[in-house]
Amino acid sequence: MSAEATTDERAGILLVDDMEDNLVALEAVLGSLNEPLVRARSGEEAMKALLRQRFAVVLLDIRMPGMDGFETAANIKRLDQTKDVPIIFLTGTDADAGYAFRGYATGAADYLTKPFDPWVLRAKVAVFLDLHRKNRQLEQVLAREQERFDDLAARLRKIETQLAAATPQDVLELRHQVRQMEELLKEMRRGRGL
Repeated sequence: MSAEATTDERAGILLVDDMEDNLVALEAVLGSLNEPLVRARSGEEAMKALLRQRFAVVLLDIRMPGMDGFETAANIKRLDQTKDVPIIFLTGTDADAGYAFRGYATGAADYLTKPFDPWVLRAKVAVFLDLHRKNRQLEQVLAREQERFDDLAARLRKIETQLAAATPQDVLELRHQVRQMEELLKEMRRGRGL
C-alpha cells in the first residue's frame, strides 16, 4: 500500500527490508491485521516514510546496504516526530549475539530472528497497534479537555472585564456565572479522578 492509503484513524505498519522476499513474507503474515502496510527498501526510504505519516510500529531489518538498521533506528529515535514509534528489529539467525544488545540499546522495543514464528510476530505487532489506538484516543480526550479549559479561561476573562465596570445588579449575575464555572470545574475534576 502507498503512504497515501493511510489515514489518521488507521495505524500504519512500516516494513523496512532490502530483500523483496522478506517484504512479501511480512505482508503475508501481517495482512490479516487489516492495517496499512508501507514498504521501505532502505533506511533512507524508511525515514522519508516516517516523516510523511504516523506509524504504529516499524519492523526493521538490521542488515541493509547503506544505512543499516541500527543507524536507521538511531535516526528514528533522534527526531521528536518519530522518537516514540516502537521498533521491532528483524535479523537472520546467523547474526552476531551482540546484535540483540545493540538493538535494544538503540531503542528497539523488541528483537526477532528470522525465520520468525508468524503467530508471534502478528501478536507482537497487534499489541503495538492496540497501544497506538489507545494513545490516539487519549490524545483526543486530552484535546477535548483542553478545549473545555480554554473555554473556561475565556469566560473568566470576560467576567474580569465585566467586573471592572459592574453595577450591583451585574455583580449578582457575575456571581451566578462563577458558580456555574465552579460546578463545571468540579465535574471535570471528577472525570479525571482528582
